[in-house]
Amino acid sequence: MKNYEYILSSLPALSPNWKFPEDSTFDTYLDWIVSHCDKSDRNIIQTLLDGFKDENLIPEFYEAALRSDNTFLRDYFTFDLHVRNAKARFLNKAFGRPTDQDTIQISSGEFPEAARLDAILSTQDLLSREKGLDALMWEKISEISTFNYFDIHAILAYLAKLHIISRWFELDEETGRELFGKLVNEVRGTFKGVNYRPERDGANRS
Repeated sequence: MKNYEYILSSLPALSPNWKFPEDSTFDTYLDWIVSHCDKSDRNIIQTLLDGFKDENLIPEFYEAALRSDNTFLRDYFTFDLHVRNAKARFLNKAFGRPTDQDTIQISSGEFPEAARLDAILSTQDLLSREKGLDALMWEKISEISTFNYFDIHAILAYLAKLHIISRWFELDEETGRELFGKLVNEVRGTFKGVNYRPERDGANRS
């Protein structure tokens, strides 16, 4: 017997500004959710979790995710692939590399959010850029789970949003450098000879 209604009604409602209670983390909620799911749902959840790790995001992973029987996984990772490729092309343009270098060439349909994503990536402030990417992903998660209330899709959407929240923290200049490194390194290529320095030092942010 599926426990979706019990699981979801027992969890706190999420918003972008939601904070983890003291002594709790993403894993606290994940472990509780998984403990109430059956084996088939645990396998579906594991696919989502695997996609949260940059090292797993290779063509074979996306090919499998885009063929999944689960519509949330298909839609989520289709969007994730579009975003990933857009980031790669943005960096390629900034560094004078071939446009499609380090992109993953898998047919994934139209990308209606392309113009909005380009505007976010063009934001000069690195922290605002990161927040904008998170906000766009949050909106997409809501969109692809709009009519899912008490099913595995709703649980996947909850975990995807909780994962975004878990990455939000107090942002400072040092974090800005880390975010720049993350943006560069999360695509498959390695960009060498690129340095980030704050604008007050006279350097431009890519």
